[in-house]
Order: sequence, then structure tokens, then C-alpha cells
Amino acid sequence: MIDNPFRKRLENHVEPLMDFYETWKLHPNTISVIGLLFALLAACLIARELFLLGIIAWWIGRLFDGTDGIWARRTNRATAFGGYLDIVCDMFAYSSVAIGFAVARPDLWFPFMVILLGYVLCITSALALGDAGSDQDDNRGLRLASGIAEGGETGIAYTAMCLFPAALSEIAAIWIFVLAITVGARTALAYRVLSDKPRPEDIP
Repeated sequence: MIDNPFRKRLENHVEPLMDFYETWKLHPNTISVIGLLFALLAACLIARELFLLGIIAWWIGRLFDGTDGIWARRTNRATAFGGYLDIVCDMFAYSSVAIGFAVARPDLWFPFMVILLGYVLCITSALALGDAGSDQDDNRGLRLASGIAEGGETGIAYTAMCLFPAALSEIAAIWIFVLAITVGARTALAYRVLSDKPRPEDIP
């Protein structure tokens, strides 16, 4: 929900990072992987209950993740594979941190398994709905249907969990609700948009 407005503003404030990428001759796909590595570091720190360090690592990784596409477009290296890699790294990152919380708090393993299920359904609904429900100017490599629970909201949820670990159960429950609303809204949109549309293989 907040991702697209943030992306549009981010591009005007990343010149130092673009200079860094140019200095080190980084490929956009390399930047995607660096973002993932920071997310995995965050997951490990969170699993050890080093929540503050974990969320710092998370946001550093998200900065790389949010600028790989900008760098790809500026250097004319935007590819379909880059879009694919970005989505795979994102889901790997989100899921890894959820597992990190489950390791840190074994008593809450069930809510975080439900969160993982929510991620599966969110990305499945976003990809399955595709162009029919996507924003056409979102600067993503792949067309995704927008929703309440996207990358920015995930980061906010993880930040709240790290800053208020005593309320981890309650925050996880709220996040599960947000994920459910996202899947429900996309399903309702799919019903409105796609229920009367024939499948391509059924068109004579």
C-alpha cells in the first residue's frame, strides 16, 4: 500500500548510493543478492534475540532491495530475470525473518508459521492476479496486484516486533490479520475482474 509512493520519492534521494554502485561496478542483480544477505543476517540476529541489531540489518538490506531496480534502469540493465530475482529474494527475506522470530520465541512458533502461510498466499494471489489488478506505473520488474501487506508494511511490522518484543504475540496477531485482509481483498478483486473472462485456451 505504501510501496509505490515511497518508490517514486526514493529515486530522488539515492544519488550517494548510485555513486557507490558506480564506484564498485555493481550489477543490479548483485545488489538484489546483497539485500537478501542483509535480510539473512537480520534473521540470524533476531533468532539470537539481538532485536535492535537485527532491525538495523533489515533496513540496510531493504535499502539495497529498493534501489536495485533504480540502478538497473539508470544503467539500461533492467531485465525480466532481474524482476524475477527481486521477487524471489524478497520472499526469501520476509520468510527468513519470520523464522528468526520463531526461533527466538519457540512459544510463538504457530503464529509465525501462519505468517509464513500468509506470505505464500499473498505472493500467490499477487502473481495469479497479475496485470488485471496491478498498478501500471509501479516500476516493478513483474506486475503484481497491490495490497495492504507489501514490503513497506512488512518492514513496519518487523520493526514493531523488534522494538516491542514483549508484545510480540499481539503484533504477530495483528500482522496475520493484515495478511488475511490482503489475500481476501485480492481474491475479491480477482472475482470481479476475472470471473467472466474466459481462459485463453478456451477462446475459439
